[in-house]
Amino acid sequence: MSTYEDRLKALRAQLVRDRLDGFVVPLTDEHMSEYVGAYAQRLAWLTGFQGSAGSAVVLPEEAAIFVDGRYTLQVREQVDGAHWHYESVPQTSVAAWLGKHAAAGGRIGYDPWLHTRAWVKAAGEALAERGAELVAVDTNPVDAVWPDRPAPSDAKLVVHEDRHAGQSSAEKRQAMADWLVGKHADAAVLSALDSLAWTFNIRGRDVERTPVALAYAIVHADATADLYVAPEKIDEAVVKHLGNAVRVHDRAGFADALAGFAGKTVVADPERAVAAIFEALDAGGATILPLRDPAVLPKAVKNPVEIAGHKAAQARDGAALSRFLHWIAVEAPRGGIDELGAAAKLEAFRKETGLLEDLSFDTISGAGPNGAVVHYRVEEKTNRAIETGSFYLVDSGGQYRDGTTDVTRTVAIGTPTDEMKRRFTLVLKGHIALARAQFPKGTRGGQLDVLARQFLWAEGLDYAHGTGHGVGSFLSVHEGPQRIATFGGGDEPLQPGMILSNEPGYYKTGEYGIRIENLVLVEARDVPGAEREMLGFATLTFAPIDRHAIAVELLTGEERAWLDAYHARVVEVVGPQIEGSALDWLKAACAPL
Repeated sequence: MSTYEDRLKALRAQLVRDRLDGFVVPLTDEHMSEYVGAYAQRLAWLTGFQGSAGSAVVLPEEAAIFVDGRYTLQVREQVDGAHWHYESVPQTSVAAWLGKHAAAGGRIGYDPWLHTRAWVKAAGEALAERGAELVAVDTNPVDAVWPDRPAPSDAKLVVHEDRHAGQSSAEKRQAMADWLVGKHADAAVLSALDSLAWTFNIRGRDVERTPVALAYAIVHADATADLYVAPEKIDEAVVKHLGNAVRVHDRAGFADALAGFAGKTVVADPERAVAAIFEALDAGGATILPLRDPAVLPKAVKNPVEIAGHKAAQARDGAALSRFLHWIAVEAPRGGIDELGAAAKLEAFRKETGLLEDLSFDTISGAGPNGAVVHYRVEEKTNRAIETGSFYLVDSGGQYRDGTTDVTRTVAIGTPTDEMKRRFTLVLKGHIALARAQFPKGTRGGQLDVLARQFLWAEGLDYAHGTGHGVGSFLSVHEGPQRIATFGGGDEPLQPGMILSNEPGYYKTGEYGIRIENLVLVEARDVPGAEREMLGFATLTFAPIDRHAIAVELLTGEERAWLDAYHARVVEVVGPQIEGSALDWLKAACAPL
């Protein structure tokens, strides 16, 4: 099937064979992952969409693809509007659209291993109002028509050593066991891949850019656990590391194991465990406690060893990025540099550290108008030259054993226009306001989001993505539950030890994009005379912010002081790691305004 139109026709033919009048195709896997292995890239195979979040619905005569504001431009470039309606989330949803477009009496299929129980309930109710029915399938019809679908990865698990984890797996499981006892529960199901990796101090290579392994686990109230993973992925080193308290089973046996909890109370996470897990527990007679996965919060609150590792990784990564920014400053004005070449050069600088395990996501390397595509993914057909008079936006990160990095810089190539400088400075002012924030314990990320947007809002401008996401420790570059956003999350109280991004932006369609991103650590603040326990952010990322793009007259004295102090710290952290012309450039790039 050489075209996406052919693939859509093949799926519709399969739906006829399956006696279905439609099917829902989400971009996730059976672990509700954001980033998925090649075997689970059903949405990309069917539609051509390369983003990291989205869903599609296929009906006999029409089809729709659903994305949020990050992908408004990208979806139109990658998915053929002749065959697909473009739908915006959260303005609409799959359930709401089905409630309007499904045929009365229709049978709409879904894969219960790819949706949450809440989604099934919402979609089922919307269809019921239409006189239609939501039908769980045993075999995903996309898989039936995907002839060269990749097999799941057979890569070996690797041990994540305690010197990086800061806490043994046995200690983590004991804390979970104590929590289960307090909840009068017998066991907890872990299905989120980063939760499994964190709990058992293991990592894998089953998902590009995210060091996780395909597995499930059940942790018991006696601190033992059952781990379900393909046998070929386990070696003696991992078996020894897991110890006798962790029983290893074939991953294929997980679903059947859920039927063995009759009369027991089992915790399952409504956000992270798929509907099929709840259905299997229900069918087996278990009492389900719908509570958050007990690994989520302790994973988000980094321990002192993880914090020290993050700082080391950020310093190392900042030196690689600074070397790249020097290279761009010298080479881009000469011409001959394009987005693909720049992304490759940045990866080469990271590899020269000798400690890079992988990138933490595909580098967003956007020149001129491509920088306005929020989650742009450069490929041969979209590759642009980095031209004088433009902004170049590069959002990138590395996976190191001691930490995960994520940083964005926007670079002026040549002389930017007054408008470009003004809007860059509005974004910078928002970045500084968030970096300098002090707030009482219990504050949610959503309460801080306006700090980063206020200067853009004052001029009628905004950006269609969150301001900050959590980041893992040699794990997912997007980690919950903490978030700085007024939509799609942001309700988790911030705690010392959490790491988030600070990344306001601005995007002018067809012209340029701006984003300035550092990672920050939530830490306690000693405020004289304070009547509340106060928190603030410590910046972890160190690399120059382009002084040539700043309209200095728009900055207050306090903002200038913050930026000068930040740049002095960049020289202090990065300077000893570079030399020669790169060091000379760094000192000039970080000179006081």
